[in-house]
Amino acid sequence: MSTEDGKRLETRLLSQTTKACADFDLLRDGDHVAVAISGGKDSYTLLHLLMQLQRRAPFSFALTAVNLDQCQPGFDAVRIEAHLRAVGVSYVMLKDDTYATVTATVEPGKTMCWMCGRLRRAVLYSAAVGLGCNKIALGHHRDDLIESLLMSAFYAGVLKSMPAKLKSDDGRNTIIRPMVYCAEGEIAAFAAAKKFPIVPCNLCGNQPDLKRKRVKKLLDELEAENSNVKANLLHALGAVVPAHLLDRRLYDFAAMAPVDPRPAEASSRPALPIVLDA
Repeated sequence: MSTEDGKRLETRLLSQTTKACADFDLLRDGDHVAVAISGGKDSYTLLHLLMQLQRRAPFSFALTAVNLDQCQPGFDAVRIEAHLRAVGVSYVMLKDDTYATVTATVEPGKTMCWMCGRLRRAVLYSAAVGLGCNKIALGHHRDDLIESLLMSAFYAGVLKSMPAKLKSDDGRNTIIRPMVYCAEGEIAAFAAAKKFPIVPCNLCGNQPDLKRKRVKKLLDELEAENSNVKANLLHALGAVVPAHLLDRRLYDFAAMAPVDPRPAEASSRPALPIVLDA
């Protein structure tokens, strides 16, 4: 990739990230954001884009990169720390042997991702509180969202995905995903152009027949036939038509009208104006 192509790609990713931050109110003046750094292409790109936004935004917010060494074999935290030091971001390196818990808990041959992720989130959430961070930024992108949508529908019978912004289950953290509009392929190309020191996950990456891999392959096959498939699925996440679904909690089929989610006493109150930060 030429230098000029790399600049254009960076501009596109930054534009998409800026739009997501505006659309979903992800960043505000005075925020302190813990940026989860795994050592993969997505989290490195997320950190780079947020650092660019930090320099250009008309308001002030702080970033602290947080890496967790889960003691997986071959994990090279030293390379990650060297990168964080080189780019000049405030950072914290954590270590917690969740790998031993995962391997002792999950039966051989079973998927370990759910347990590994749950333990990682618990450590990260507590660390963010200790650091005084009010938000945690994760590197999930467009492809993660649409894969999760299909996995939820295929294997759990639920229409849901990864939200751009949500409150954690314990109520202590706000999770943000600034790259929800960014395509994985472009993130991979950008990470390669920047020569980020990728440290692969040797736990889940070596497990066969993962559902996410099957869904990813299906999407790739469909996109080979129609290049708009992934973009259309992303658009569908923001273009829900409750009257054309079967969820009676969202649509009253007797009254032929959407269900008002607000409490009865609040239904007649005038809507408050939306105020956006500068």
